[in-house]
Amino acid sequence: MPSPFENLQPRSVWAHFATLCAIPHPSYHEAALREHLIGWAQARSIQSVVDHAGNLILKKHASPGCEAMPGVILQGHLDMVCQANSGTQHDFEHDPINAVVCEGWVVAKDTTLGADNGIGVALALAALEEPGLTHPPLEVLLTINEESGMGGARGLAPRTLQGKTLINLDTEEWGHFYLGCAGGVDVEVRQDCEQQDVPPDYALLRFEVSGLRGGHSGIDIHLVRGNAIKLLAEALRDLSAHTDLRLIEMKGGTARNAIPREAFATCVLPIAVAASIDEWVRHRHTSWRQRYAESDANVSFLCRHDDMPPDTSISRVEQERLLAFLDTTASGVARISDAFPGVTDTSSNLGVVALEQGAFKATFKATFKVRSLHDARANELADKLISRAASYALRAWKDGAYPGWTPNPSSKLLALCQQVYTTQFGQPASLQVIHAGLECGLLAASHPHLDMISFGPDIRGAHAPGERVEIASVARCWQLLKAVLQALARV
Repeated sequence: MPSPFENLQPRSVWAHFATLCAIPHPSYHEAALREHLIGWAQARSIQSVVDHAGNLILKKHASPGCEAMPGVILQGHLDMVCQANSGTQHDFEHDPINAVVCEGWVVAKDTTLGADNGIGVALALAALEEPGLTHPPLEVLLTINEESGMGGARGLAPRTLQGKTLINLDTEEWGHFYLGCAGGVDVEVRQDCEQQDVPPDYALLRFEVSGLRGGHSGIDIHLVRGNAIKLLAEALRDLSAHTDLRLIEMKGGTARNAIPREAFATCVLPIAVAASIDEWVRHRHTSWRQRYAESDANVSFLCRHDDMPPDTSISRVEQERLLAFLDTTASGVARISDAFPGVTDTSSNLGVVALEQGAFKATFKATFKVRSLHDARANELADKLISRAASYALRAWKDGAYPGWTPNPSSKLLALCQQVYTTQFGQPASLQVIHAGLECGLLAASHPHLDMISFGPDIRGAHAPGERVEIASVARCWQLLKAVLQALARV
């Protein structure tokens, strides 16, 4: 079967991206891809090093005559976010990504594509083997577990990198140079819940919120898309206020850094109430369709009737606390930036929730992703979430904090890249910061001498099924990257 990439330009970039689509590489499972790239590098006399954290570093000598130039680091991450539409059978640890070309974009229709950050990795690899490209000494840093806590960048030892400038290839809007990013911290919420017996003559129901667009919890958080967990909690809390709802299990979201697209709950209700529940579900469904007519028009709310209720649910007291906490705790934009109009400064995302029954108790877990362009504001918002959880008698704590990347408008690398961009495309690029966690903040902490910048092609729907990357913008990124490397070889 012909590859969807074989006729795309630049050929070398898309060939590398095809390899990434063929070799599964979710977070914590990048080893097979890393080993393939080590073999690829050895076949081309490119030095490869795996550090103690598991990051892959590829090194290539400078072009003749450029040996004395300061080294350049190209940086991306090997892992990808794994999300699939409900009903799609896809094993991200074993199955290749099914990508197609559609109207100028490469897209994975029912899963994430991995253009975040596969295209950045492909650009860096293509630069290593581009014939005739004049460049300074090159290092390509490919980190692991970026999407699950930035473990690779966090574990990078000081002085591992020798280059003086770093080009991060992990942003997703062409025409911008990014010179700063948000830092972040997770808030974990946990609680053991008492169980109680399910009364006789109660019916088992399964509620489902689905059809939402989801998206990246940083760059898409301002789009006011529906959060499936929040919507389900809202609905169950309303129902619980009017009848004897007993909550058994609840599950929603799959990643703290993705806006939840689906959420599910198993409950029991008195048989007489359950018999007439469909009208209430239809009313709630219609209300949500109206509320999200512009941002999430396909939101769906379903109820499936089942039989054989389980023996236990969580206690009513704890149920009321959990649903109130999930329903009323803020998730979304908390502040817009003063320095960068239109850019989110601080936000939170309720990304994952799970309530599961055990032999002697039930366990409740929830995870929030907090981001801010100012580390102090991220910590402040995280502390507020912890205090709010405590007010509902829930245990909560901070985990996985990473720093933001502070903009440096006087960067020499930025000035050079802006000059090259204007020469290549006839106008200057805009300058921006991103409300997402690039690894630049951690890299700046371990390698404070680095002068850094980030750019990338147009990617839409990162962290959600239907993720796509524009073909033409990939070609422009390749043109810019080559021109910047050649300019750095002359400074």
